[in-house]
Amino acid sequence: MKRINTMAPITRLIALAASLAVSSATTVAEINGNKYLSPFKDQTVSNVTGVITAKGPDGLWIRSTTPDRDERTSDSVYVFGRTFGANLTVGDAITIGGKVLEYRSNKDYIYLTEISNPVLEKVVSKGNKVTPLVIGKDTGNPPTEQYSSLDGGDVFAVPNNKSQISVANPTLEPKKYGLDFWESLTGELVTVKKARALTKPNQYGDTWVAGSWKVTGTNDRDGLTTTDKDANPEAIIVGSPLDGTKNPTETRMGDSLGEITGVVTYAFGFYRILPSTALKVTDSKKPLTPKPTKLESKNDCGGITFGAYNVENLAPTSSHLSHVAEQIVDYLKSPDVVFIQEVQDDNGVTNDAVVSANLTLSTLTKAISAAGGPNYTFIDIAPVDDQDGGAPGGNIRVAYLYKPSLVRLYKPNPGGSLDKTEVVKGPALSFNPGRIEPASEAWTASRKPLVAQWEVIGKKGKSSGNFFTINVHFGSKGGSSSIMGDARPPVNGGVDDRLEQATLTANFVKEILSKDKNARIITAGDFNEFTFVEPLKQYVQISGLKDMDAVAGIDKLERYTYLFDMNAQQLDHMFVSPSLISKAKYEHVHLTTWVSYDEQVSDHDPSVARMDVCV
Repeated sequence: MKRINTMAPITRLIALAASLAVSSATTVAEINGNKYLSPFKDQTVSNVTGVITAKGPDGLWIRSTTPDRDERTSDSVYVFGRTFGANLTVGDAITIGGKVLEYRSNKDYIYLTEISNPVLEKVVSKGNKVTPLVIGKDTGNPPTEQYSSLDGGDVFAVPNNKSQISVANPTLEPKKYGLDFWESLTGELVTVKKARALTKPNQYGDTWVAGSWKVTGTNDRDGLTTTDKDANPEAIIVGSPLDGTKNPTETRMGDSLGEITGVVTYAFGFYRILPSTALKVTDSKKPLTPKPTKLESKNDCGGITFGAYNVENLAPTSSHLSHVAEQIVDYLKSPDVVFIQEVQDDNGVTNDAVVSANLTLSTLTKAISAAGGPNYTFIDIAPVDDQDGGAPGGNIRVAYLYKPSLVRLYKPNPGGSLDKTEVVKGPALSFNPGRIEPASEAWTASRKPLVAQWEVIGKKGKSSGNFFTINVHFGSKGGSSSIMGDARPPVNGGVDDRLEQATLTANFVKEILSKDKNARIITAGDFNEFTFVEPLKQYVQISGLKDMDAVAGIDKLERYTYLFDMNAQQLDHMFVSPSLISKAKYEHVHLTTWVSYDEQVSDHDPSVARMDVCV
């Protein structure tokens, strides 16, 4: 007769119940594990011993008294409990129990391992010395290019969101991937030496910094510039001070900061340091503002200047309108033709049937004249109400300012909101100015490019030069996920729309060049994308245009017009046809990126070019 062991299933059930109820963890490192998610997730643990390294309003941080010397596993952890530890202080060694949780406030964020519902089992000792780890010296250097093994080698790769950290839960490789590095330090008390601000703080004073560790991408202003496949994972944001003080909000890119000590955590989509006290600015880069452009008009076809500026929701009553005018005159030196983006209608964000921007643009041109500039003429095509994106009711669009004494539209024949301009024999435009494929779904809730053909007024009023311009403001990056978020590669909001928009615009350029390979074409504006990401890679490949940054030999680290998260980056570009490159010059004027938030006029830097457009 076969003997059946009736005790085995019971024993297994008892063991399973015990594992679900209480796990005895001897070290914090075991709780953290060598992946993103704790192997003790949702389990109750006891006999966890550590020294309190910091206290915050909602809990405290402990560091294990028995570190495991595994670079992948943090020896510190956050203990969440608003009333826990009221009678405890930094330096106390304690033994606790509690439930291990993975917490995130948003489904798009990375989980933070923490011990919740803590129970104090005993105070082991008091007065223990707490020494922070110096980032770089004690921790090794953060990786400088790759964020995650799940990005496939390119944080900007398309398609986005192919996998999620919360699902894949990869084993940490802190020497290779930036997110893994910061994850391996969560909960740790750290020090940043030789700290510097990389961008401007947000309204709460949260400030991106780098310290004494190795970095890549440093520009001349001591910020970090985004380049191909490198979005600077070595940067870390400094959040709200634990002592309740406030970080400064007037910090500028490149400002030197005092030494920072705090705990590493994850919140609001980013790894961050919560400092013990507020940041202190110790020095600022000089000069505080950039010099004006050196590219001034030659007042003939041999040296026509072009400016490009996103003027950030400009309405007739905008408080920054007069400052925009002054910048165009004083810093851009009144270009002959100005590509303007984000021009609102005549009553701004009042959401009614008004779509005309004549008052907005005439107010701007009058302000330019009053600031000592020329008497510009303007052209735009009003959009269909509420169809071009931007602030509701604002009806933003692109527009041109130009000097009528020097340039004029070639055979003007303005199109309407829904009129599709085409390339006809000449080459010329069926509508001048006109819009490119305005009925295409590619432009849903987005600005339609404004194309125009011009001639330079020479002696006795005759034409001495002819050129085309295309003013663009591609779809926004709204809907993007955090670069330090769960989705890998991160979601680049609107990238598919921008790819289609880039393709339509590039094919229009290609058609002009198919009729005249020597046609002079300038496309400029806010492309809302980087040159090394698929929409602009396709734009250049299809159109055959040349990137003016490359033409002018601007160092890749100085190619920036915008600040976002930890990066100086370039969303605003100028591309020109091969016939224009031989004498072309180009500059970015860092009026926005160099100054503090309160000092900035727009949120983009303008740029200026000069070219020979003679026939």
